[in-house]
Amino acid sequence: MNEMTPFDARVEPAALAARLADERAPDIVEALNSEAPEVATAILLGLPMERAIEVLDQPALECASEIIEMLPRDRVASFLSGMSADRVTDVFREIEEPGRSDLRARLDAETRGAVDRLSAYGEETVGSLMTTEFVTVPGTWTVGQTLEYCRHVEKTRETIYSIFVLDPRTRALTKAVPLRRLISGNPEDNVLTVAPGRAPLAVSPTASRDEAARLISKYDLLALPVVDAVGHVIGIVTVDDMIDAMVEKQTQEVQRFGGMEALPEPYMDIGFLTMIRKRAGWLCALFLSEMLTASAMQGFEGELEKAIVLTLFIPLIMSSGGNSGSQATSLLIRALALHQVRLRDWWKVALRELPTGLVLGGILGVIAVIRIVAWQKFGLYDYGEHWPLVAATVGAALVGIVTFGSLAGSMLPFVLQRIGFDPATASAPFVATLVDVTGLVIYFSVALLILRGTLL
Repeated sequence: MNEMTPFDARVEPAALAARLADERAPDIVEALNSEAPEVATAILLGLPMERAIEVLDQPALECASEIIEMLPRDRVASFLSGMSADRVTDVFREIEEPGRSDLRARLDAETRGAVDRLSAYGEETVGSLMTTEFVTVPGTWTVGQTLEYCRHVEKTRETIYSIFVLDPRTRALTKAVPLRRLISGNPEDNVLTVAPGRAPLAVSPTASRDEAARLISKYDLLALPVVDAVGHVIGIVTVDDMIDAMVEKQTQEVQRFGGMEALPEPYMDIGFLTMIRKRAGWLCALFLSEMLTASAMQGFEGELEKAIVLTLFIPLIMSSGGNSGSQATSLLIRALALHQVRLRDWWKVALRELPTGLVLGGILGVIAVIRIVAWQKFGLYDYGEHWPLVAATVGAALVGIVTFGSLAGSMLPFVLQRIGFDPATASAPFVATLVDVTGLVIYFSVALLILRGTLL
C-alpha cells in the first residue's frame, strides 16, 4: 500500500509488526513516530532483524534513543552493531548516563572504536556527520576484483556508488571511481584505468558541514571522502546524510529567524514549559526593544499634539521600513550561508542596497502620495488645508525609511557574523524593531523640515 492508514490502538504490537514487515523503512518510521516509545519498541522487536536495523538507521525516527534504551539487553548489541556507526553516534548523544556507558560497553570493538572517533568531533563539523562504512581498494586491483569486492561488502557499507582507490604503499587516497565507470570497464584492466584523471575532492573532519554541503552541491557528488592530515580516508559524507543535516539546520535557522530559540524536538513533542522557555526570553527581549519606539514617540509628543494627522501614517511608516529590512536580511543570510557573498563584500552589498532602497522607497512613496491625493479629492477623508505638505512628508519619509531599512537589514548579518554569532539570529523581529525606532525619528524629522511654519 502507498499510504499508511491510522492504527487501532487495540491491535497488538505483533499484529502491527506483521502488517508493517513488507513496508518501506520510511513508511515504518512514520508509523512508529505516531506510537508511544514502548509500543514502537514492541513493534520493532516483531520485525525481522534486518528490517528493524534499517528502520533504526533512519534519521527521521524520532524516538530512536528511547527505543534503544528499551530493547532487551541481550539483543541490543545486535541492533547497534548492525546500524551505521554515525547513526549510533547520533543516538548515543541523546542518551543520558549511565545508560550511554552501559550500551557502549555492549558494542563490539570495531563499532565502539568508530563511535568513539565520531563522538570526538564537534557537532557542526564534517567529522560528526561522516560514516565509517565505505569501500576502499588498493590501486593494484583490477576492475573485476573491485566489482567482486563491492558485491561482497555491499550490505555492510553505507554506499558502493563511490569507490576510493588507495596508494598500495601509503594507503593515502589517490582516486575516486564512480560505480558507473567501474561496471563499464574491462574486468581485466587495472582499476585506475577507469578512474577520472583529476584528483579526488576531499575534506578534513574538522571542516564545517556548510563546506561539505557546498562541495556536494557544486560537483553533484554522491559521497565526499573525509581525509586526515596524511591523506588517509577516515570516513565519507553521503548526500542523503548531508540533506538530513541541512534540513535540520535550516529548521533551526527558520525558528531563530522568527525570534525564538531553536526547538530541539518536533513541535508536537515539545512540552508546554519547554515551549514557554524557548519563546518567552526572546519575546521579552523584543518587547523591551519595542519600548524604544514608545520613547521615540514621547520625544515627538509636541509635534503629535500639533499635527494629529501625522499619527494616521505611523503604522504605514513603521511596517514599510520593517518589511524592507526583513527582505534584505533574508537575502543576505541566505547569500552568506551559500558563500555567494563574504564578509569582505559588505561595502559592495551596501552600494547595491542603497540605490535599491531609494527606488523601492520611491515606489512606496508615490503610492502613498496617490492614496492621500485620492482620498482628499474624492472626499473620503479631509487631511486639512495643508494636505499637499502632508502627502510630501509621507512620501519623502518613506524614501528615507525604506532606504535605511534596506541598508540596516543587509548590514546586520555581516555585523553578527563578524563578531562570531550566527547571522540567522538577525531575525526579522530584531530588524523590524531597529527600523521601527529609527523610522519614527526619520518620519518626524522629515515632518519638521516640511511642515515647519504650517502644521508644526
